[in-house]
Amino acid sequence: MAKAKSDGVAVSVLDKDGLGDFIKNLRKSGYQVFGPRRDNDAVIYDLIDGADDFPAGWGSEQKGGHYRLRQRDDGALFGYGLGPQGWKRQLYPPRQKLFAATRTEGGGFTLAPPAPPAPPMAFIGVRACELAAIARQAKVFGDRDFADPGYQRRLADALIVAVQCGEALETCFCASMGTGPEVKGGFDIKLTEVIDKNRHVFVAEAGTPRGAKLLKAAKPASQADIKAAAQVVKNAETQQKHLDPAAARALAANPEHPRWDQVAARCLTCGNCTMVCPTCFCTTVEDVTDLKGDNAERWRKWDSCFTSDFSYIHGGAVRTETRSRYRQWITHKLSTWVDQFDETGCVGCGRCITWCPVGIDITEEAAVITGQGRI
Repeated sequence: MAKAKSDGVAVSVLDKDGLGDFIKNLRKSGYQVFGPRRDNDAVIYDLIDGADDFPAGWGSEQKGGHYRLRQRDDGALFGYGLGPQGWKRQLYPPRQKLFAATRTEGGGFTLAPPAPPAPPMAFIGVRACELAAIARQAKVFGDRDFADPGYQRRLADALIVAVQCGEALETCFCASMGTGPEVKGGFDIKLTEVIDKNRHVFVAEAGTPRGAKLLKAAKPASQADIKAAAQVVKNAETQQKHLDPAAARALAANPEHPRWDQVAARCLTCGNCTMVCPTCFCTTVEDVTDLKGDNAERWRKWDSCFTSDFSYIHGGAVRTETRSRYRQWITHKLSTWVDQFDETGCVGCGRCITWCPVGIDITEEAAVITGQGRI
C-alpha cells in the first residue's frame, strides 16, 4: 500500500506504542535519545528510555514571571508548550573542558588527549522556534575562520524529530518573528500529535533521507490523518504577543531613552533571561590547577552579559549599571545581532518573559523604546 502524501512527501502515522518502538530502535542504533520529561514541577529535555517518559497529560500555564504545570484531560504527550531549557544545553553544554596539561620532568608539560566523541544524539520534540534557535547558533558557531568544531560535530550527528505546536502559550510571539508555529524545515522527522474521540496518533513526515529510512516501516497515514494534522498547527497561529523585528532594529539608536531607567528599576540582573534564551552564547573561561601546580585545566562556561564581571577589562567593568546591562542584552538580541548575522537573535519563544522573576516583557520594552507603545 502506497503511503499517503502531503505536498508530494510521504506521510506516516504512529500510535504511542509505535512511537515507543521508534525510540527503542534509535537507542539500539547507538543514539542518546533526549526528549521532554517531567521533573521538579517542570518539563525538561533529558535522556529518555521510551514514550512512557513523556509528560503525558501535562500542560503549562505561562505568563510574565510565572510557570506552572497543569493537568490536561486529553493525555497529550507534547501538550506542555515550552519548558525552561532549550536544546542549547545538549548542543552547547554549559561547561566544557578546553584542554588539560600535566607538568613533566625538566619543566615541560604534556597535553591530555581530547576526550573521545560522545555518541550521537536524537532530539524528540523540537518546536519550530527551537529549530530557528538551533539554526541561529549554528551560524554563530559556524564562522568559516573560527568555527566551533565541537558544536558543529554534535549538530551534524544529531537526529532531529520536530513536533508541531497545537496551541500558543500566553508568552509566545514566534508568529511575528517568522519562526513558527509551523515547522517548515531543519528536521529529519516532523510529528503532529492528533487527538480526538476516536484516536491518539502522531502523523509523521520525513524531512531528510535519514528520516525517511527510519519511517520506512511505519503505517501510511490516511487523508483524514493529514487533514487533522494540518488543523492542529492552525490552532497555535493566534498569539497574544507581538514584536516587530524591523522596528526593533531602532533600539540601538535610542541609548538614552527614559525607559532604560524604568526597566532598570525592576531588573534584578539575575541573568535568567540569558540562561533560558535558546540563542544566547556568551561564555567565560576559567583556569584551575591542583595544589602542587602539576596539573592544569581550562574550562569554558556559560556566562551572561548581566553579570558585572562580564564586561571587566584591565581595571574595571564597562557596564556597571543595571540599565546598561539590560540595554546591552536587548539591543544585541534585536538590533546589532542583525548587523552581525543578518537576522535577529530572538526567535519569539517567550522564555525570557516566563522566567524573568519580575515579569519584564521583551515585546513591551521594545515597543515602548521604538515608539510603538506607551511609556
